[in-house]
Amino acid sequence: MPDHADSKPVRPDLALALEARAARLDAARPKAVAQQRKRGRLTARESLAALLDAGSFVEYGGLARPAVAGMEGAADGVVMGTGRIDGRPVDLVFYDYTVYAGTQSAINHVKTSRMFAHAEKHRLPVVCWLDGGGARPHDMKVEARGSTPTFVVFARLSGLVPTVGILPGRAFAGHANLAGMCDVLIATKDSSMGMAGPPLVEAALGVKLTPEEIGPASVHVASGVIDVLVEDDAEAIAVAKKYLGYFGAPGPAGEAPDATRLREVVPDNPKRAYNVRKVIEGLADVGSILELKPSWGRAVVTALIRLGGRPVGVVANQPMFLAGAIDSPASEKAARFIQICDAFDIPMLLLCDTPGLMVGPDVEKTGLVRRSARVLTALANATVPVMTVVLRKAYGLGYYIMGSQPLDPAVLLAWPTAEFGGMGLEGAVNIIYRRELDDVADPEARAVLHKQLTDELKRSNTAVETAARFLYDDVIDPADTRDILLNTLATVPPPPPRATRKRIIEPM
Repeated sequence: MPDHADSKPVRPDLALALEARAARLDAARPKAVAQQRKRGRLTARESLAALLDAGSFVEYGGLARPAVAGMEGAADGVVMGTGRIDGRPVDLVFYDYTVYAGTQSAINHVKTSRMFAHAEKHRLPVVCWLDGGGARPHDMKVEARGSTPTFVVFARLSGLVPTVGILPGRAFAGHANLAGMCDVLIATKDSSMGMAGPPLVEAALGVKLTPEEIGPASVHVASGVIDVLVEDDAEAIAVAKKYLGYFGAPGPAGEAPDATRLREVVPDNPKRAYNVRKVIEGLADVGSILELKPSWGRAVVTALIRLGGRPVGVVANQPMFLAGAIDSPASEKAARFIQICDAFDIPMLLLCDTPGLMVGPDVEKTGLVRRSARVLTALANATVPVMTVVLRKAYGLGYYIMGSQPLDPAVLLAWPTAEFGGMGLEGAVNIIYRRELDDVADPEARAVLHKQLTDELKRSNTAVETAARFLYDDVIDPADTRDILLNTLATVPPPPPRATRKRIIEPM
């Protein structure tokens, strides 16, 4: 706050306003600060200050107080306003757990609705600090509560502005609802979340549970709800700042990794797995990678990176899980990530190494028919530049939805280790040469013939042979991949300014 002290006495009306403003600050609330320290948490204002550029915060509704007579609470439990993060303007809604456990009240619902509408009008990213226990029961008798538009207004931000949810402690009921609508959800490892807290769970199910028993972070990581799991509040703030950094203008070129290491990532033996994260690390500016949902949908890796300072979204098949076959969780994960990148005009890089879609009766029970279709639908309707690099396997529908020719990528490249096929070649041999194989009675002789036929089919579908039929734009030295991608991005014009939403982002 600026210092305007002078020798003149302060007028009573100004003194009253200054006193009210000071009363909401942490310095005037030592008990509240101590309460947060017992929880091992920063206060809402401390967290906000750590996130924002110094001196950039303009508070809205700081003098609001509870609507129910006799109740008191600084800013009625929500610290909100505008500020800047690394120079970029943002809107902020931070629930204050020290005020009635951060509950949502009649007045603070009006506040948050105002802030979300402000973000919609001015196209500002929103960061929500979701630390609270849902609705404040005391306010049920306040008539204004019945017309709360908070959740509707926030839902309308989908695809219009980036929305970041930070879960530093407990988020139940309405707080969890907001969390579910955020583009990205960052949570501390000891956080908990649920569509209802312990009192409502007990009333509905007749069982007493702690918040941690209802919805610990481990549950939401396993289900794909949490995008990034962090140790503490400080790391959550750092990740939020990093995430928002991908949605601005290109920055200065970052340090390039050692490109020659990419030549050794994919093993000579096509049956050996490798970690595709090593490929991403070999392409991205050093220190620029932020992976989302690393423990869910593990057949693909989704990450935001920078290439020469430019934000890029990566979807990569992961041979370490299901040999890279695409299952239902991987489909949902990839489709939603594509929607985020397309909504905010972030170019995409697809790293393909997949034997196709996962098969069998168990996977059909997961609705893969519909869920895999989400990937193709998202990518086919995206307008951002897409660059595809086939690292090894490019088979069947898995390859089709991972940036193949019909999707018209800006460039379609292959490494020398690339293999191509309309389906797995071993299975293709069984179909193409079924009569020949059936004519061989001896099992060992049949196996030898099968291998010969498979090897022959593989030789005609190597990277070079496939490129000879112009199914790839080029087969490249893996060490050249980063430079080629950078040069390709340089040829793509920036998207035109847009005054309206491009697409919504599905919550899951």
